[in-house]
Amino acid sequence: MSDKDSTKLPHLILKNTAITEQYTSRTTGSDIFKLPNRKRKEHGTFLKNRLELIIEEQQLKIEKKAFGIDAGNGIYLQFESESNFPLKIDSLEYLRNGIELCATKEIEGKTYAVVFVPEGKLAYFVKRVDKYLNENRKNTDHPKNQNLIDSISDIHRAALKALWMDKEEDFPSEDQDIWWEVWLRGKSDKQKKLDYFKEYAEKIGIRVGNEHIAFPERLIILAYGNREQMSKSIDLLNCIAELRKAKETADFFMNISSYDQAKWVEEVLSRIKLPPNNAPAVCILDTGINNGHPLIKPALNLVDMHSYHSNWNVADHHGHGTEMAGLAIYGDLLSVLLSNEPIQLTHLLESVKILPPSGQNDPKLYGCVTAESVARAEIAAPERNRTLCMAVATEDFRDRGKPSSWSAAVDSLCSGADDNNQRLFIISAGNTNENMCIHYPNYNMLDEIHDPGQSWNALTVGAYTEKSNIDQSLYPNFIPVAQAGDLNPISCTSMTWEKQWPIKPEIVLEGGNKAINHTTKIVENPDSLRLLSTYYLPLVKQFSTTGETSAATALASRIAATIQAYYPKLWPETIRALLIHSAKWTEPMKARFNSSTRRNDAENLLRYCGYGVPDLKEALWSARNSLTLIVQDALQPFDKQDNFYKTRDMHLHRIPWPKEILQSLGSTKVDMRVTLSYYIEPNPGSRGWKGRYRYASHQLRFDVKTASENETQFRKRINKASRDEEEGKTSDSDIKDWQLGSVRNRGSIHSDWWSGTAADLASRGLIAVYPIIGWWRERHQLGKWNKKARYALVITIKTPETSMDIYTEVANKLEIPIQISI
Repeated sequence: MSDKDSTKLPHLILKNTAITEQYTSRTTGSDIFKLPNRKRKEHGTFLKNRLELIIEEQQLKIEKKAFGIDAGNGIYLQFESESNFPLKIDSLEYLRNGIELCATKEIEGKTYAVVFVPEGKLAYFVKRVDKYLNENRKNTDHPKNQNLIDSISDIHRAALKALWMDKEEDFPSEDQDIWWEVWLRGKSDKQKKLDYFKEYAEKIGIRVGNEHIAFPERLIILAYGNREQMSKSIDLLNCIAELRKAKETADFFMNISSYDQAKWVEEVLSRIKLPPNNAPAVCILDTGINNGHPLIKPALNLVDMHSYHSNWNVADHHGHGTEMAGLAIYGDLLSVLLSNEPIQLTHLLESVKILPPSGQNDPKLYGCVTAESVARAEIAAPERNRTLCMAVATEDFRDRGKPSSWSAAVDSLCSGADDNNQRLFIISAGNTNENMCIHYPNYNMLDEIHDPGQSWNALTVGAYTEKSNIDQSLYPNFIPVAQAGDLNPISCTSMTWEKQWPIKPEIVLEGGNKAINHTTKIVENPDSLRLLSTYYLPLVKQFSTTGETSAATALASRIAATIQAYYPKLWPETIRALLIHSAKWTEPMKARFNSSTRRNDAENLLRYCGYGVPDLKEALWSARNSLTLIVQDALQPFDKQDNFYKTRDMHLHRIPWPKEILQSLGSTKVDMRVTLSYYIEPNPGSRGWKGRYRYASHQLRFDVKTASENETQFRKRINKASRDEEEGKTSDSDIKDWQLGSVRNRGSIHSDWWSGTAADLASRGLIAVYPIIGWWRERHQLGKWNKKARYALVITIKTPETSMDIYTEVANKLEIPIQISI
């Protein structure tokens, strides 16, 4: 067998490796809550007077109510914390009485919470204050409801601005008409509430958009009006949970450079081998694609070209979509043109135009546009595997990692929350201002990933570059902005996000480079620093140059579709895992963060460039000394027992480890990488993102048995690790032996690598997958506490280049015939 043959072996897909065990991450019952010092009688009396005044004002309002319009018959209260002290937000909601927490936000160290209280239910809070004043907890001298009442510094009737969840400075001026993103309350009767809002909003002069997005506890629409009208709607409609400013897509198109090498197209066409009819597809959501281009036509049929709006045609009106198409099929065309090898197309193209061909339209709920556009492609080819590629982002970066209506809609699409159809979505991280290249890379670290790149389930792609050659005769005194191997000069990062949000981007791919003259501060885009792709008007020219995170996203979609072609039974979650699992940091990336604090370096690197650059060969193939094992399974994270809701299943995977060979290698250094990938179901809304208001339906974790543990000790450690994480503590697991450790537990994909001796690795063939808290359990009223959760687990072990064949030993254990795939 040749060396080439031995490096292209199919990954081994494992079945029935899991032992399902009943498992619970019980809590300790401790409730340590930081409280300001209060004088009980004085403070309780102050809050009670506040509430009684609000009740009196509300009674007068009811008697003089205008229009007789009221969807929920109630009032909005704003609770305020003391500066630098938390607010006990989980005690503000009492759904049995219809009292609902709408939104929370922090401003200059204070927490503000808006709560909707139905008519006649304000007495609930008065009673809680009365108990605080007059009753003690059993066998103590501490007042009842102390954590709640002492955490509240003041209570007001909520004004319109209290529901505003964007930056304070973005709140519109008094007579400014804007498009508002309106988040309506409600778990049921969503269509009735939507119809109601539309009917009465228009009566008070508010224009309502056509699209809407539904989530388990929120329904989102767009409305056009001013502050006075929206304030009136708050008083009259009583169904708004929060307000944000509607977003518009960025003007991300670049001036296309001329690159005329059309004479090579026929030669390329002579080398193309068409994909099979049942091949997967990359579905590009963009400006449309021109399938009249000779290099695009073999992969894109007219029946697979669609548009969001029936009045738009399906052709590319600007060029960006066709550029993405060329990269999604061929990669950087420069390498194709300079080769004489046969070109086997592994996948097809699909196109949905999601941007209008001309003019300015009203803002859209782009989450709704995205969902309907995906549906166009799926209806046309329901049985086809596809990768959804979207390099469209907003020019806004005000979310700071928090879910938006668009990113949450993408998460919902990926998870199959509405139709049980999981999807693979690849989206761009977004670009910084090109003029800020003079501050590279510092500006990249401040300019954060654009909406919807914060999606938990989508694979978000940033850009790096290996291109550094500049023709000095054309660009004298210009040098590359980024050195080869480092981040693209305008790729966004998540360096400024709070730690609770996912690692983004997860991977980076080639996005080209920029050239700068440091004397004049001029930035240029030489063709030599760009990627070559297809031009949308082939009668004018065949090629254009492109780059940045759009190009990187198209390249990532190409890798994903190639994996789908070779492994058609792999889930979207698994394809996503393989891209990340094969990624590595370049030396220039690692050099950016090279202090003595290893964990801080790792977290900074992840926020800067994700897990690095994926390797298509490693994503596709195992080798004799590099074995990749894939598990696809599902567990039920939560259960109900005696009216209590708790965690339920833990999976222990007995991996068919090459134990004998590893033991024979003794102290030889070996490597192991483990990646866990799953989709969460979103439940958005600015209510603190903790406890019962968590965004994720559930989360999973993995852990590996150490050489010094027996199975009983391993189980005990897993239970403690889960318990510690739910309580915000650091567990005593073996994270110190891993490169990332607890840093890996952000978002819905977790990847980490371990290095040690082969003898140590020989005893590590037991891997646990277990759940931690999520809203499926905490919001059990929504009826999803007993749902199952799919996951993909990818494990790779590597030995040095020796004659040892770990692949064959495991394949024999699994009774899998060794077939060499080329």
